[in-house]
Amino acid sequence: MIHFTLNNGIEIPAVGLGTFRSKDEDAYNAVLHAIKVGYRHIDTAAVYRNEAAVGRAIKDSGVPREELFVTTKIYNGDQGYMNTRRAVVASLEKLGLDYVDLFLIHWPVSYELSRDTYRALEDMHIEGYTRSIGVSNFNFHHLEHLFETAEIMPVVNQVESHVYLQNEKLQDFCMRHGIRLEAYAPFLSHKISELFKDETLQDLAKKYGKTIPQLVLRYQVEREIVVLPKSITPARIEENLDIFGFQLSEEDFKTMHSLNRAWKIFPEADNFSE
Repeated sequence: MIHFTLNNGIEIPAVGLGTFRSKDEDAYNAVLHAIKVGYRHIDTAAVYRNEAAVGRAIKDSGVPREELFVTTKIYNGDQGYMNTRRAVVASLEKLGLDYVDLFLIHWPVSYELSRDTYRALEDMHIEGYTRSIGVSNFNFHHLEHLFETAEIMPVVNQVESHVYLQNEKLQDFCMRHGIRLEAYAPFLSHKISELFKDETLQDLAKKYGKTIPQLVLRYQVEREIVVLPKSITPARIEENLDIFGFQLSEEDFKTMHSLNRAWKIFPEADNFSE
């Protein structure tokens, strides 16, 4: 496993298990199997409604807590200073954990709410509820406004990112400020069939003796982006972790870079109303 060092000195595994849309026993079984086969990074969120199942799997795995990197997120209706404090406690109770490794603001609802929510996360970080804090789905202007009041720099910005949406400018901006990009939907979510139809990816996967999902995950990791592939299928969970035995050539890396289409699957933060 490759690890990246966050701006606070904490190491984060480059591959984590995403749990979006994984419910109840599916979430439990996926997390338990993932930890069994070597995952040490699990990503969840309050709005996924699976924190209890994720926490139960973590407990039942038998892996020492300090060996795991656990992320969860504050959702829109829980934003604001006091609401966030209550939401952090509620998430930890559901997870059955004393702390998480990373708490994120899930979406930027408004500049004011982001400021107040982040201030609560800063305080709860100092109080030991979370080892790190960050954001998700933030664009340039959301980050710039947050910088005006933040006393602790976010460690990550978790955004939709895949071979058809490479976020190069956003990544450059974040890296200049010491913020690591994390990629959700690395397989285009429900549009995954588009990846399998891509002849360039077919050819490269054949060349390296890997699957297309392994290829696109490897590409993002080589860009120093944390990837969060989601699956509840044991064989695919294992496949998604098996990306460290090969490296793309410079030419093939450039070929994959050329596949960017600025193709977004999920809503833009500025147009997200839920």
